[in-house]
Amino acid sequence: MKKYILHVLFISVVCANAQTSKSFTETSNNDVVTLDQVNWGLLNPLRGDKSPAAGQLWGDRTETSASGFLVKFNTGFSSPPHIHNITYRGVVIYGAVHNADENAKNMWLPTASYWQQPAGEPHITSASGTTNLAYIEIEKGPYLVQPKSDAFSTDLHSLNVHASNLVWLNASDINWIDNNSGVQSVALWGNYFAGELHGSMLKIPAHFNGNIKSLCSVFRAVVIQGTINHSLEGSTSSLLLEPGSYFGMVKNSTHKISNTSDEAVILYIRSNGTFNVNVI
Repeated sequence: MKKYILHVLFISVVCANAQTSKSFTETSNNDVVTLDQVNWGLLNPLRGDKSPAAGQLWGDRTETSASGFLVKFNTGFSSPPHIHNITYRGVVIYGAVHNADENAKNMWLPTASYWQQPAGEPHITSASGTTNLAYIEIEKGPYLVQPKSDAFSTDLHSLNVHASNLVWLNASDINWIDNNSGVQSVALWGNYFAGELHGSMLKIPAHFNGNIKSLCSVFRAVVIQGTINHSLEGSTSSLLLEPGSYFGMVKNSTHKISNTSDEAVILYIRSNGTFNVNVI
């Protein structure tokens, strides 16, 4: 058995240092939510059937804590200009999403694209795919939609990163991954050097078979592209996790994952430290 240690992102981050994070009280559980288990409701109930659908994966977007959820947009969806009371991050799972100032030219973001929408900044959100699904994450709720007239400024700025502009790092670029593994990673947000909460994406190559072990108190993964076989530590059964599915891990737990397809699988990872990938 070969072992490859992923220090997300560039250096080995010590778990104890994560105590400096403002969100250190957050912990993840050993749990799995498949896409067909997601309970759907309205993202903005005030808009009725014009609202996108929302499905919770972890946390509760109506409460004051951090949370992650799915948003499903109908074909041709376009919102009126509005703001949010909190900053959110988004990763496109499938379809095409545009999120920008109302006067901006459409920039359609495909699968594995990433965007950040600052609190208080007026914008619109549109979708052009036949089916459109995105993962949304907030650090503090509740998630509210408010009128453009309530706009305010923060020290954050909007960000749109097309999937083609992501810089995937592998063994030829860095020293924390074996040349033969084929695993790649890309940084999205967060303070890696202080060991605080951060977000990245992990690209699992075709025909990969191995384990992931979390070394810190927060590890959350959302399937963005492709399908993996997943089983909890000690379990004799496995589940197929398609795009939009979620699994979380407690510290020092191990989950088995495999990719039996000919295409790479992409996972979005939220963590406050390192994790190991063991290839069987």
